[in-house]
Amino acid sequence: MTNTVTADRRHFEDLAVGEVITLGHTKVTREMIIGFAKQFDPFPFHLDEAAAKASLLGGLASSGWQTGALSLRMLVDSFLSTVASAGGLGFRNLKWKNPVMVDDTIGGTVTIVELRRSESHPQWGIVTLDFDVRNQKNAPVLTMRLANLVDTRNPGAQP
Repeated sequence: MTNTVTADRRHFEDLAVGEVITLGHTKVTREMIIGFAKQFDPFPFHLDEAAAKASLLGGLASSGWQTGALSLRMLVDSFLSTVASAGGLGFRNLKWKNPVMVDDTIGGTVTIVELRRSESHPQWGIVTLDFDVRNQKNAPVLTMRLANLVDTRNPGAQP
């Protein structure tokens, strides 16, 4: 049965290993960093400029979790909102390569590295995505591998 909400979106069969998705760009402001930190990651180097300057980071820096959340938002805007996504399965190999500092702009690419049909739930395929998120200096800030469920058009087809 076709999901009417996602009927006009790309399905598992429409995706290809090696496809590269270009993420948009997000400028990370002081207000964004402090606002996120107050709510979710209240370390001094995310909240207080003097403490941040004295820290290993040398200045006010985004939480790694904020960098991850912004990366996911860019993925939704550029890709997941165009496919019949049924939800995430998790991530692995998350690495914060360099801090995201005030007024950095982040963006990058996501590459489809694996596609496989679920053996136990043939109505879904699993797409595996590798993130390469960088700042405006082309320095890497985040890498990770994410797995996502995507509806299939033909659940009866052989995996």
